Amino acid sequence: MVVGETIAGRYELEELVGHGGMSSVYKAHDSLLERNVALKVLHQQYNEDDDFVERFKREARSVAQLQHPNIVTVIDRGEEDGRQYIVFEYIDGENLKELVVRKGRLRVRDALEIALEIARGLAFAHEHGLVHRDVKPQNVLLNGDGRAKVTDFGIARSLDVEHGMTQTGTILGTSNYIAPEQASGQPVEAYTDVYSLGIVLYEMLTGEVPFPGESFVAVAMKHIQEPSPSVLDARGDVPLRIAEMVDRALEKDPEHRFPTMDDFAAEIEACLAELDSGEDSAVTMVVPAAHRLQQQRHRKPVSRLPVLIGLLGALAVAAVVLGLLTLRGHGQGVPIGAPITIAGVGAYDPFGDGIENDGVAPKATDGKIQTYWTTENYSSGFAGVKKPGVGLVLDARGVVQLSRITVVTDTPGFSAEIHATNIQGTPGQKVSDNRVVGRTTRFAIKPSTPKRFYVVWITKLPPGGHFAHVNEVRAFGQA
Repeated sequence: MVVGETIAGRYELEELVGHGGMSSVYKAHDSLLERNVALKVLHQQYNEDDDFVERFKREARSVAQLQHPNIVTVIDRGEEDGRQYIVFEYIDGENLKELVVRKGRLRVRDALEIALEIARGLAFAHEHGLVHRDVKPQNVLLNGDGRAKVTDFGIARSLDVEHGMTQTGTILGTSNYIAPEQASGQPVEAYTDVYSLGIVLYEMLTGEVPFPGESFVAVAMKHIQEPSPSVLDARGDVPLRIAEMVDRALEKDPEHRFPTMDDFAAEIEACLAELDSGEDSAVTMVVPAAHRLQQQRHRKPVSRLPVLIGLLGALAVAAVVLGLLTLRGHGQGVPIGAPITIAGVGAYDPFGDGIENDGVAPKATDGKIQTYWTTENYSSGFAGVKKPGVGLVLDARGVVQLSRITVVTDTPGFSAEIHATNIQGTPGQKVSDNRVVGRTTRFAIKPSTPKRFYVVWITKLPPGGHFAHVNEVRAFGQA
């Protein structure tokens, strides 16, 4: 097909506006309805595959049922001289990739508003049984009013079924937005689109993708193997709640992401609401309503205090046990990855004078990145005072099983690990690996008996540094 040709007796091709490994897109004029349309024509090699053509027709019919303000409408589908084509509404504007390339990082509010519209469109598609599988800024069109519209539904899904992962330019376009399970050939579902939208939001906020690379395989392996960088590593003025939202969307394990696209959209809305209300840094930790409902449905019953304890007369022990059993209700049944409210309540310094700036411990959980708990100043590091470390004590206000703890600091380079205990002032057990802490570091918590107190145990100060700051700590539950 060439410019000037008329398709199906009504679509006059005016301009080639896009060309990829799978198809070409033309701006066309519909002479029947006197309007502009976009006409996508599949390349010849796909038209020669009867199985694919049949699936393509079926997918086109399904996508045509998606009538949503944030989805590009499918108008028609047909065949001309053996060439399959689909007709879409014409969006007179640029795609999101062009906007990011032109402007670089977007304003936080603008990025959230665009992401919310994308999420709403994808959620609608998921409700109707369609997973996009190729969410990227090139597939988001922006009209003159700034509204985002998702395009290219269903086509990537059909190609994925037929041809697997090898034809990267054809099937997935770029690997920059591919979810780990998709890159490794595992089944993909709605949570795959959650990950890809998280990458898109990361790019809007930072102006770059989290995993750049020169080849499809190299980038895909990064998505599979490497921890996702925090938005805060590239842009420190992003509110912490928003950075944590992106972190959650980019979890390697789909079970740790937002359960649905609706949940992702709800958290974006909550972040926007906090920006509108002027709350400090938009970082208030709130468990989304969907998570609270799920928590109520799956909350485990609280065990009664055994009568035997009272008969034994161990009243002091009974009081402690009763308190722990009562607190067990807090956090039980919390969905994996759901935020848990914690509070800095002091420090743990068993190898010193027993205190370590205890009074400023609450600053590590006050939602303000600029404030912090700090160790004391050690001119020769811990070796100079012959101590293995000091810790920040966090109170979960109840016995909970955490899945991870995120630590934010403005003094990166120190080493730390997480300990857990039910009695404040005791060493507890080590529940994470020892890690060198960057600006934002996520500690995976190993399964253990649920605990109330968690300690950020610092074992080594930053190279050349005499102290370490813990600016903010966030915790996430596990059912």
